[in-house]
Amino acid sequence: MPATAPSHQPRRRRRTTRLLAAAATVVTAGALAAATLPASASAGERDRGHGGHRSDHRPGRYQDVQLLSFNDLHGNLEPPAGSSGRVTELQPDGTTKTVDAGGVEYLATHLREARKGNRYSITAAGGDMVGASPLLSGLFHDEPTIEALNALDLDVTSVGNHEFDEGAAELGRLQNGGCHPTGGCYTDKEFKGADFPYLAANVLDEKTGKPILKPYWVWKQKGVKVGFIGVTLEGTPDIVSAEGVKGLSFKDEAETINKYAEVLQRQGVKSIVALVHEGGFPASSSYNYDCDSPGAGDGISGPIADIAKNVTPRVDALVTGHTHAAYACTIPDPAGKPRTVTSAASFGRLYTDTTLTYDRATGDIARTAVKSANHVVTRDVPKAPDMTRLIDRWGTLAAPIGNRPVGYISGDINRDGTESPLGDLIADAQLAHGRSLDPETDLALMNPGGIRAPLTHAATGGEGDGVVTYAEGFTVQPFANTVNLKDYTGAQLIQVLKEQVSGPNEAAPKILQVSSGLTYTLDLTKTGADRVVTDSIRLNGAPIDPTASYRVASNSFLAGGGDGFPTLGEGANELVGADDLTALEQYLTANSSATAPIAPPAADRITVVR
Repeated sequence: MPATAPSHQPRRRRRTTRLLAAAATVVTAGALAAATLPASASAGERDRGHGGHRSDHRPGRYQDVQLLSFNDLHGNLEPPAGSSGRVTELQPDGTTKTVDAGGVEYLATHLREARKGNRYSITAAGGDMVGASPLLSGLFHDEPTIEALNALDLDVTSVGNHEFDEGAAELGRLQNGGCHPTGGCYTDKEFKGADFPYLAANVLDEKTGKPILKPYWVWKQKGVKVGFIGVTLEGTPDIVSAEGVKGLSFKDEAETINKYAEVLQRQGVKSIVALVHEGGFPASSSYNYDCDSPGAGDGISGPIADIAKNVTPRVDALVTGHTHAAYACTIPDPAGKPRTVTSAASFGRLYTDTTLTYDRATGDIARTAVKSANHVVTRDVPKAPDMTRLIDRWGTLAAPIGNRPVGYISGDINRDGTESPLGDLIADAQLAHGRSLDPETDLALMNPGGIRAPLTHAATGGEGDGVVTYAEGFTVQPFANTVNLKDYTGAQLIQVLKEQVSGPNEAAPKILQVSSGLTYTLDLTKTGADRVVTDSIRLNGAPIDPTASYRVASNSFLAGGGDGFPTLGEGANELVGADDLTALEQYLTANSSATAPIAPPAADRITVVR
């Protein structure tokens, strides 16, 4: 279909018209410290929608609106494995513990329980619902995830960068339905598409200059109106393959939100939430960390802090994502007033419950009364039967491919750290594949963001401990990038390593995972490009010769200059190999067996000075 998708008219049944009887208790830690109703409000004026009706059944002036939100699901329908399926919880005594979390069977139960008794409830998401998905969803171009989100009664989401992994036409298909152009129909029923609108206010068709999908959407219930504006990060073209964003332009997030906030205001919509697929970095990895200590927003940094400070005060809250971090903060708006900014980590491990107090007299949100907190999607609740049926149905179709063993490991191979054991393993696999294409291949480089999950020793199904299945490999590397070979001078190779910590990567370094034989020192006490110590760079013990030529293997995304590595796009004599998952599978099969499994690499190729 064309890059400009037709306007989508939701076919969904309106959950918001249902009356749910049971009461729900909403925990609101991490809210504004002294959140209160405006002084003019009395307890009798607030219609909570869960038994607090006035005797004459007329709505009160102040109405609590429940906003449930999550982000960066990435097609994780089943509980994520290893560290990807846990969250860190801060305890009252200052210690931390980890809690197993995630899985749509549990997410559905938690969301449905949270909605009980809340007639005014909206569920929204902050992008990356699909893309980089495990095999159960990714094998079917994420149709299972869209089906699950429909069943979760998702009302609206912004696009994220991963919604563009397969291009604007495929995003349009996910919105509007239809069989995949090459994969066809996977079941006897044609894919119907999303019941909820994807919002893409800052993603424009270069030819028409108009958004490729709806820029905003308005939720309405009994006189209450809340507008939603959806944007993805302006830097999406830097982290998505060129083909995926061909013909599109991505505009500044804050400027776009401000533009459409004014449009909504002119339409009489004064309560506005921005769904922003860009995020921040809290000072703690604990989901319940108080990022408003010692003051509003003091515990969070990163792009979202700058965006929030430039988004018009007309916007009442920001639901964010992209960084996979967890926070519920209040960052001052341009007028200096605290405003709620949230993110619910990733992979369906958390959801955020925000209370927006709507003033019927003004049509606006009473911002001083906004409360928000993240909640763990624990696995100690009953599974939602409809989600279990969905997973079983798609799992039956995926099983013949996904359950095939491809290798054996002796322990968990994690992806955590500046240099990770799994990063080393993948780089070695790509070096081996490169040498099968050209024996002169010298080294391989792998971007850390392309490693989506760890390899866990414990069985995830019936395969047995230590067995790596094709599905597990797919979860690690789901992008179908090819392994490409290019020639670079030694000077270019040195520049590539320095680009890890300079230019667009200076504030948030992207440390490439390196194959065996390449070593160097990363001195984090220095700044910018100087953090890579040039004299320390060695290949098989020999210094890099700036004038010599080196044959380098990398995935097609990196080879095209992605992730802020423009020098990688300048290589010569390119040779395209198989996809990166095939390279990993071949390496595991050739180098492991049930009696001789691969041990986790030592991750000792990069010496880090802190």
